[in-house]
Amino acid sequence: MSTIVESPKIVRVTAAILEQEGKILIAQRKSEDDLFGGLWEFPGGKIEEGETPEECMARELKEELNIEVEVGELITSNKHKYPHGIFELLAYAVKHISGVFILHDHDEIKWVTIDEMTNFEFPPADTPIINYLKYSND
Repeated sequence: MSTIVESPKIVRVTAAILEQEGKILIAQRKSEDDLFGGLWEFPGGKIEEGETPEECMARELKEELNIEVEVGELITSNKHKYPHGIFELLAYAVKHISGVFILHDHDEIKWVTIDEMTNFEFPPADTPIINYLKYSND
């Protein structure tokens, strides 16, 4: 008798590469968050059922930072296996259209250069995106 092994569900997540004057926006997760609390990330979030990645990106940035954005092209993506599941991170170029930044899900935001990102601790799935940004701009 064979056992059917269910493959783990892949959680698709968006990440905003929001650039302004040569710097990219990063956000620090609230320290009390169960998952990656206190770590830095590119703003974004989980894609909901029936939602495109672009719709997710616009919704998440409105919810998290109170800003309206124009979502551009997919820059890069990667999959990362965590103990709690496999995450596919989709990084999009994003342009700030309107709205004043108000933090709902983060303790702090910073505008940093790609080289300065090494001074901040990110979740492991973000590392390939940082590397891609670093080496595609050289």
